[in-house]
Amino acid sequence: MKIALVIFILTYAGIIFTRIPKINIDRPSAAFFGSVAMILFGVLTFNEAMAAIDFNTICLLLGMMLIIATLEIDGFFSLIAEKTVRVAHTQRALLIIIIFVTGISSAFLVNDAVVLLFTPVLIAICTSSNLNPVPYLIAEILASNAGSAMTMTGNPQNMLIGINSGISYGKFLMLLAPVSILSMFVIFGIILLMYPAEFKIRKKIIFAGSDFEYDYKSMKFSVPIFIFVIVMFFIGGKINMSIPVIALTGGSLVLVFGRIKPSKIIKEVDWVLLLFFAALFIVVRGVEKTGLLETFLKNALLTPDFKGVAFLHALSLFASQAVSNVPFTVIMIPFMKIADSGIMWLALASASTLAGNATIIGAMANLIVIESAQKRKIKIGFFEFLKSGIIVTLLTLIISMAVICFWILIGVSNF
Repeated sequence: MKIALVIFILTYAGIIFTRIPKINIDRPSAAFFGSVAMILFGVLTFNEAMAAIDFNTICLLLGMMLIIATLEIDGFFSLIAEKTVRVAHTQRALLIIIIFVTGISSAFLVNDAVVLLFTPVLIAICTSSNLNPVPYLIAEILASNAGSAMTMTGNPQNMLIGINSGISYGKFLMLLAPVSILSMFVIFGIILLMYPAEFKIRKKIIFAGSDFEYDYKSMKFSVPIFIFVIVMFFIGGKINMSIPVIALTGGSLVLVFGRIKPSKIIKEVDWVLLLFFAALFIVVRGVEKTGLLETFLKNALLTPDFKGVAFLHALSLFASQAVSNVPFTVIMIPFMKIADSGIMWLALASASTLAGNATIIGAMANLIVIESAQKRKIKIGFFEFLKSGIIVTLLTLIISMAVICFWILIGVSNF
């Protein structure tokens, strides 16, 4: 029991402190070390460790990664960004387009991939229009996280929650869409409030040419396959087809029928993230097997009422800054299964995702945009992001609690 706790603490210490002095470690390697240690020290047998891996989640991630990688190579994300921002004629119009296009796209296209491909287009527009890119990039980050909260394919933690909760894709979207949409309006208002000088003097929005390449021939195959997958997510349950199988079907179709060389697509899959997930499943299962979580489970305030919802949102806010929202969600899965409440699963999805907006390190999408901007000599400092991020986070968490409590009030609490 003690060794399992030590391994767990060391693993999550490695996740929290991504670079410990004189030790070559990062989050995936820390999780992998912990999973192997659970087997070496006899906490789990090899077969038990393999059984602990949630292959439904892994398969959903893999299928979506194959589809998203194909769309990335085709230039689909850049095309969406370029075409939509062209209709903006003022800074305010550009801001609201960025927020809603990024948010809605992130809900269905996985937010990390969206910001990775949207950011260069956004910077190009700001440069050619002589605009300060910082407020627009911050808005993009905040909107990508807020928008991704509304579906189970919007981000990795929601995939975990969607698979383990058994909630249908349509119900997940229907109940959390109000949170995401209202949050996007909040982001718009806060950015205007925090950067008034940027929107005071009207400037002409220009997009001078394009250095982005688009493979329209390949998109004729990849885009219809992506649309097919999204439609199937909604109706798959009626024909007894699970979400992971639908994702894998889409992934196989783009490999076989797409015009991009399959090996090129497969190389773009984030295999490190898949390893990270698999390793975390094993580590958490090791602690769970020893009974170390039972005391916490008995005392966990995860009831479908205001106290439970408020507790989960507060916990998400702090934990997501410490270990990021994906490792936090993996830890919470055993707790949520005991709580056995559909609405609380949704509360976790909403809270853990929105909490990622508080600081630069709260979510992977934040780091992707900031690193991409830094390569183009645009700096977004910790406190620069914090002054908008923390306000947006607190306001959107309040919105999330209000929406979740409303569903509970009208009788939508378990399904």
